[in-house]
Amino acid sequence: MPTTLRGYVAQTSEFRAGRGSARDYLDETLARIARLDPEIGAFVALNKEGAISAADRSTARWRDGRPLSAIDGMPVAIKDVIETADMPTGEGSLLFEGRESYRDSASVHALREAGAIIIGKTTTTEFAATHPWHKTRNPHDAARTPGGSSSGSAAAVGCGMLPVGLGTQVVGSILRPSSFCGAIGFKPTVGAINRSGSYDHFSQSCQGAIGATLADTWLVLRAIADRAGGDPGFVGLAGDVDFARRTKPRLGFLETGGWSLTSEGARKAFTEAKARFAGIGIVLCGRAEDSDIEMAEQAISDAHALTLAINAWEGRWPLNTYADRDAAKLSPAARERLKTAQAMTQGEYSELLARRNAARAAYAKAASRYDAFVTLSACGAAPVGLGSTGNPAMNAAASLLGCPALTLPLMQDEGLPLGLQLLGGAGRDAALFEVATWVLADAFGRTDLVGPG
Repeated sequence: MPTTLRGYVAQTSEFRAGRGSARDYLDETLARIARLDPEIGAFVALNKEGAISAADRSTARWRDGRPLSAIDGMPVAIKDVIETADMPTGEGSLLFEGRESYRDSASVHALREAGAIIIGKTTTTEFAATHPWHKTRNPHDAARTPGGSSSGSAAAVGCGMLPVGLGTQVVGSILRPSSFCGAIGFKPTVGAINRSGSYDHFSQSCQGAIGATLADTWLVLRAIADRAGGDPGFVGLAGDVDFARRTKPRLGFLETGGWSLTSEGARKAFTEAKARFAGIGIVLCGRAEDSDIEMAEQAISDAHALTLAINAWEGRWPLNTYADRDAAKLSPAARERLKTAQAMTQGEYSELLARRNAARAAYAKAASRYDAFVTLSACGAAPVGLGSTGNPAMNAAASLLGCPALTLPLMQDEGLPLGLQLLGGAGRDAALFEVATWVLADAFGRTDLVGPG
């Protein structure tokens, strides 16, 4: 099912030279969607006419030597919790199917200003949580889940339909589906990308991107931050990435609280990756070798449970208003989350935040001496069945810590994709991409996943 996809940014030098065009690239993209999506089910809406018109304008700008940005003409899919003026935003909910807001989110409007082509809306779980009303399938095995709430974007990119899709994450909804579907997934530092107009108001929520190459993934978010900044009160994603830079990084190893839940095949794949690092002179220090890492491990050992508790309180509204409107259209999982929230107190929430702050402080101390930490991106291969999105235990730590995290499609379990996860220091997003460039190109020889360098 997956097809080989040309990264977009790598093609733009050809556009400048008059060989190929943004319209040609879009035509290829639409043809792949028409061929692949009937089986995958990644999209809930497409705007073909608007995309074609935008691609023609982009083609003219490249021809005239005046592109709006490095991603001018790039087809980008939008997770269906993020508002678009020209397509509905249904939040994966029976309550809001077909709802039009008639406005763009901050990120979507910024992408349009950069010349990107907003091609369609991708499936999500109910309110970007756990229940998958839409039955998107994994492009590598249709009997298996594509992952969490950014599953539509991950499946679309993972099977080669298009170069980038926007996603969001509050627990593991970018990293896990990207791992399952064989794509690059990036969850930025909390607050780095302006989420205004996106229906995910949790304090750990981040808007990020899922891409075919590092360059495409980074430059989409860089274009947004340049035009819309970060969340209110946050400066936003900072810095630039030199994809030609090759500096051997200082790497540590984090088990996170999910390690005991990983499959034998996943642990074997990681052991092989660890040996690859050792073969080029990098020993991954872990909790046994570094007391600061041990303290961080203890602080994030219950990251998943702590995150769910924080989210429960923060999700009381708007679930209570939805239940008032029509509780029968909420999934059992949503009704249970509301019940949990209504039993909580503000004092309990205060204690949860204090625990999160302590975890972030412990991690920051350990991260000050490493360029990145390495771990698994998921507990194993995508599970069989479409009723569950898989276990987010390996992803919750990055969300709790508010730090940037990348998953790279470098390993396999059960013959299916499994990502290698990199976690960086808060605010060091650009530096994490340079570490990822070295890991892909120098440690694994996958320059095809980097992009132009």
